[in-house]
Amino acid sequence: MDRETLLVLGPPAEPLMARLRALAADFEIVAGDTPEDFERAAPEAAIILAWFTSRDLLRQVILMSPQLRWVHIFSAGMNHLMSAELVASRAVLTNAKGVFSQSLGEWALGAILYFAKDFPRLLHDQAAHRWAPFEVLEVSGQTVGIVGYGDIGRAVASRARAMGMRVLGLTRHGPLPGRPDDFAEEIFAPADIVRMIEQSDYLVVTAPLTQETRNLVGQAEIAAMKPDSVIINIGRGPVINEEALVRALSEKRIKGAALDVFHREPLSGDHPLYSLKNVLLSPHCADNTPGWLDNAMTLFLANLERYRKGEPLANIVAEKELGY
Repeated sequence: MDRETLLVLGPPAEPLMARLRALAADFEIVAGDTPEDFERAAPEAAIILAWFTSRDLLRQVILMSPQLRWVHIFSAGMNHLMSAELVASRAVLTNAKGVFSQSLGEWALGAILYFAKDFPRLLHDQAAHRWAPFEVLEVSGQTVGIVGYGDIGRAVASRARAMGMRVLGLTRHGPLPGRPDDFAEEIFAPADIVRMIEQSDYLVVTAPLTQETRNLVGQAEIAAMKPDSVIINIGRGPVINEEALVRALSEKRIKGAALDVFHREPLSGDHPLYSLKNVLLSPHCADNTPGWLDNAMTLFLANLERYRKGEPLANIVAEKELGY
């Protein structure tokens, strides 16, 4: 393969750039965070790595790159970078699916145990120097419903099953006849979401944000939750109707919520979610493990080696307009 041009949209001083520069014999690597940084190289560029960048910069660089063959997004979720130009591009689009699934699955399981064992009460009593035994719940035998039963959803499911929980999943296409799942007892289509929610003690949202999933868990769906159920969101904030959720939590119509993502981030200091004692908040860092960026780079470099050898790329986004 001739030496091709790889554009990296992100700070040139990023430490992980050293792993890319080791490939200088095979690729001309140009990094930057403004359109001007790519004016010379973009006309001949074959690859874009969208590392830390904005939708607008990615859109502009795509328009500057007529020879583009491949765009890689370093995250699994891509709604923050999607544009008409990216969807219309003939370039293959890939993402980092799988890199963050295990840590998110662990966080969801931690949130389930947080409410089942009433850790807030333990912490409160400890701080008050109070010895006050109480009953805790077993999660074994309880049901977890997973909205968005993809790679992250299955990471949640495998851990829930290991704890003896019953698993239900919801996918865009619903159940596939003759294809039982390793973890989920039943797969639902979006039209049947209420039926799944009515059975769920824990509702875990892992769905990406698309036109189809925005407000997928709305007022009617939240109303269908059991009074002692908990909702957990590790997908994207707008998949849940935040106003309806705040009302349900404030009125204690559901037991609680564990949220890593929100409609607007960062969450404003006066947001009502901060004041609710039945809410566990995480500042969109549930998958920020010590090696998460290094793992994301490792995945890209493995895909780059496939590209160099002319092999099929991994993690191809088949439907760009949907983002997965």
